[in-house]
Amino acid sequence: MTGRRRHIAHLYLHAALSEAQYGDIIELMSSVTPHVQAIPPDAVQLDLTSALRYFDLSPYDVVQLARIRLKALYGIGSSAGLANNRMLAAMAADASAPGGTTWVPAGQAADWLYPRPVTALPGVGRTTAETLSRYGLHTIGQVIDLPAGTLQRLLGAGPARLLAERARGHDPRPVTPSEPAAHLVADLALERDCLDPAQHHRAVLGLAEQIGGRLRGERQVAGRLTLTVRYADRSSTTRTRTLSEPTDHSSALATAALELLNALGLQRARVRAFVLRADALLPADSAYRQLSLDPGDDRARAAEAAADRARRRFGPEAIRPATLAD
Repeated sequence: MTGRRRHIAHLYLHAALSEAQYGDIIELMSSVTPHVQAIPPDAVQLDLTSALRYFDLSPYDVVQLARIRLKALYGIGSSAGLANNRMLAAMAADASAPGGTTWVPAGQAADWLYPRPVTALPGVGRTTAETLSRYGLHTIGQVIDLPAGTLQRLLGAGPARLLAERARGHDPRPVTPSEPAAHLVADLALERDCLDPAQHHRAVLGLAEQIGGRLRGERQVAGRLTLTVRYADRSSTTRTRTLSEPTDHSSALATAALELLNALGLQRARVRAFVLRADALLPADSAYRQLSLDPGDDRARAAEAAADRARRRFGPEAIRPATLAD
């Protein structure tokens, strides 16, 4: 088993999915292979290695089988990437046209990677890309050809070593099926691609308000937030932050969510959707709350409780923060 060549598929799902729908799709993909890893909010990865013998099909044909089942049962289109590891499969999926599949056979991975932009590698953000660009390093091939010592002087030993490994297409991570952790998700698919930072701010603030209300309604607190931003080209960026203390306070959640947004430095990015995920959930009664000497904090929480009561009685739009008012 250890010597068998891996075949990993990455599927992008071209639909805005609820948590229940996403769970149904994970279950459907598990009928193709037991090795399915969720990649929220709209992708899954499949290790097809052990499924090939069962179906007696090529890796490419098994991917098409999974996509046909997805379309036939749920009406959801997809695009896919197929390679010998998770990173290459995701990059191949990014390169696929809607409804298409890009297969990068193991023996062709180096040639496929060589001319691609260095920004296509996971983990190469704006700062790293700008540093490499200043020295004329725009493609993955140029990074591969650079002496290791030179790359270390530009980026530092750790980042240089990791970038060099990724540029050569190395990724030992397994596809890891796991039970979904308790979490809450709020998402917003925009009507059109949005470049306005003020609208980005407003969207994330609204999602934090939704998460806070749901946490309080379920008497839970969250210890961690994850913000995923999906762009017009179907790529996405995800940032996670562990909160200083578990909370259900919308103001604290909004502050953390906006810090995640600001850290992305989107500026004029063409954004298609936002997803805010709260996890590391605990019962509110069992969580600690740091004492505060600020009386304004108690007043804010009292006002929040009153607003929650009004929403339960008159509907979710009865009271909204001024920053979200139309």
